[in-house]
Amino acid sequence: MAEVEFSIGHKSYTLSCQEGEERLLKRAAGMLDTEAQAILSQAGRMPEPRLLLLAGLMLADRTTALEDRLASAEREIHRLKNNPQRVEVPVVPASLSEGMAELAARAEALAQKAEDQLVG
Repeated sequence: MAEVEFSIGHKSYTLSCQEGEERLLKRAAGMLDTEAQAILSQAGRMPEPRLLLLAGLMLADRTTALEDRLASAEREIHRLKNNPQRVEVPVVPASLSEGMAELAARAEALAQKAEDQLVG
């Protein structure tokens, strides 16, 4: 087992963890320490159990807010998947298509006539 050393607030700790989990433990301890430091900067020194409780509650509050945002985003994704935005593509009227085909035919005829005059 691996051992990880870290500080939370004004106290150092050493915990054992599974190999490969050191980074996760340090990250979690860092988050808890950030909250503890914020509490200490406002309230000053306090007993360790109270500091850990308050820091844990602050993290729980932040986690709850993130879970609410995630649930809202997941509902929006679900709504968009079930009701995709409709994109309407205008249909070209048949009369316009026929007119364009006629113009293309005339342009080809003129190009052929010009080419024949150049060659001949």
